[in-house]
Amino acid sequence: MKPFTFKQFQIQQSKDVFRVGTDGVLLGALADVEHAAKVLEVGTGTGLISLMLAQRNAEAHFLGLDINEEAAAITQLNFENSPFYTRLKNKFQDFKTFETEERFDLIVSNPPYFEESGSGKDKIARQTVELNFMQLISKASKLLSECGIFSVIIPIEAGEVFISIAKENELFLSRRVNIKGIENSKTKRLVLEFSSEQKKTYESDFIIEKSPRQYSDQYLELTKEFHVFK
Repeated sequence: MKPFTFKQFQIQQSKDVFRVGTDGVLLGALADVEHAAKVLEVGTGTGLISLMLAQRNAEAHFLGLDINEEAAAITQLNFENSPFYTRLKNKFQDFKTFETEERFDLIVSNPPYFEESGSGKDKIARQTVELNFMQLISKASKLLSECGIFSVIIPIEAGEVFISIAKENELFLSRRVNIKGIENSKTKRLVLEFSSEQKKTYESDFIIEKSPRQYSDQYLELTKEFHVFK
C-alpha cells in the first residue's frame, strides 16, 4: 500500500493493518501529552498516534503495544524510520497480559469498538474481539502514574458506558471533546480524558469539515504541523 506522508515522518501501511484515519490523527493531535515523560499506546496499528505525540513532546519516551504481529512489525518500521526513533519502543504484546513495574503519565488508545461485523476486514482493530472496554480501562487504571491521564477516542454511542466503567475503576472524566464530522451535524466521536483526581470536566466541540470535503479552520489549525495539505 502507498505510504502516508506527514511533515516530519512517513507511515508505511498494509492492507492487513488498520490504516491511517481521521480518528488516529485527532487523538494524536488532541491528547494531553504536554507534561508526560512516559507514554503508553495500547493498540498501535501503524504507530501513527505515538509518532504524532512524539513530535508534540520532544522529551517524552514511548512504548507501543499491539496484539497483531503485522501491526507490531509495521509500527517498528515506522518508529525506526522517524526522527524520534531513540524515544520510541514497541512490542508485539497482548495488553491483557502485559506486566510492568513502570507507570505512565499518559496512556492513549483508539480502541476496538464495533461489537459485530459481517466482514473479516480489520477484525482485531475494529471489534471488541481481543480487548473490551472493561479490560482496557481496568488495566489502564493500574498503569497510570499518580497524575497520569488516560486518553481515548470512541464513538458517541459508547461514551456513557465508557465513562461509567471508568468511574467504577476510579478514573474520572476531566476532558471531553465532541467531534462532529461536518458543521451542524451530530457528534459522532468523543475524545475522552480521565484521571484519578475528581475535578471539573472541560468540554469543547470540534468540527472536522465546514462543508463536504473541505476541512474546517479548526481542523487545519490543529493539524498544521502534521498534514501536508496540497
